[in-house]
Amino acid sequence: MLSHPEISTLSIAHIDCDAFYASVEKRDDPGLADKALIIGGGRRGVVSTACYIARLSGVRSAMPMFKALALCPDAVVLPPRMDKYAEVSREIRTMMHSLTPLVEPLSLDEAFLDMTGTERVHGAIPAVSLARLVQRISDELGVTASVGLSDCKFLAKIASDLDKPQGFSVIGRAEALDFLEPKPVSTIWGVGSALNAKLRADGIATIGDIRRLDRTDLIARYGSMGQRLHQLSHARDTRSVDPGGKMKSVSAETTLSENLKDPELLRAHLWQLSEKVSARCKAKDIAGHTVTLKLKTADFRTVTRSVTRDTPTQLADVVYHAALPALTALLGTQSYRLIGVGLSNLVAAEPTGETGGVDLFDPAAPTRAQAERAVDAIRAKFGGEAVGKGMKWRLRNPE
Repeated sequence: MLSHPEISTLSIAHIDCDAFYASVEKRDDPGLADKALIIGGGRRGVVSTACYIARLSGVRSAMPMFKALALCPDAVVLPPRMDKYAEVSREIRTMMHSLTPLVEPLSLDEAFLDMTGTERVHGAIPAVSLARLVQRISDELGVTASVGLSDCKFLAKIASDLDKPQGFSVIGRAEALDFLEPKPVSTIWGVGSALNAKLRADGIATIGDIRRLDRTDLIARYGSMGQRLHQLSHARDTRSVDPGGKMKSVSAETTLSENLKDPELLRAHLWQLSEKVSARCKAKDIAGHTVTLKLKTADFRTVTRSVTRDTPTQLADVVYHAALPALTALLGTQSYRLIGVGLSNLVAAEPTGETGGVDLFDPAAPTRAQAERAVDAIRAKFGGEAVGKGMKWRLRNPE
């Protein structure tokens, strides 16, 4: 049961799936239900997500894998299956769009919804429609989600994290300032570790501390971020829910279990990462013009190379072959501890047919594109591991 004096007037929601990757894996393998589960890379990688059993031991997303395994040595560790997660994400987004066209995805497992004016359509206030939605997601897809409801995006996102998992939290207008007063400055979207340290060094530890400072002073100290700090500390957020989103890039990277200079293994990693980027783009119906390769050397130097294409793409094959020449040029005696690839200069994906977005000067590209679309269809029907490239086998059997 949920009661709040403003519950019938609030319509901006943030829905966040609970330990999404781990939930999908536990749904697909019931034998994992009562086990600590970590989704991530090798010992030198990082945690993508961890189930709530693993979190009881202190495991957190983005934690180095070696530290996570030290905290939870009995955990089951699985590599991420991005194509499967993207498939479930698309199904969730379809359910969201059945409530409102104003859905702004933030990632595969979270989105903002503007439910303003939907009462007549659904015969219920937004809070009731949202509760029915997360129940439907659980019943039909086997994953759970938490809801935050407020009058703006800033407060809705905070609310969705208050009572995880399977939570439904409300922050009303009348209580917003008192609620924010004692919260640490890191609660504010965009305050990362560097800015957090700077604010604390300046004697600013809580959102209430920010609110007591003059707006002009904040801007003088922190530039445009000072204006943002002032606005959000007063619970003012005028951003609308934007179905187009504001994503600037989609990327994936992996910290290698050991420093690598083997060309075949590095190409195999590049393919796997290209598939992850492609899956995320396909889930969001976006494409990109610019492909960027990222490498980190054994002595921690970061090297990036980018190429911008006339035609946007979301195909793994195109991403891979766009980045491959740069990788080939950088191979040699140097070894690398990290490899990544990304798409930027993003646009909405258009129906481009079986060969859309390919390099027409590459005679084999249309055939590879058709094969990729066929693989997508097979995976959608039979699961993410139903078919894959031989390069994935090479990663699993490096010897």
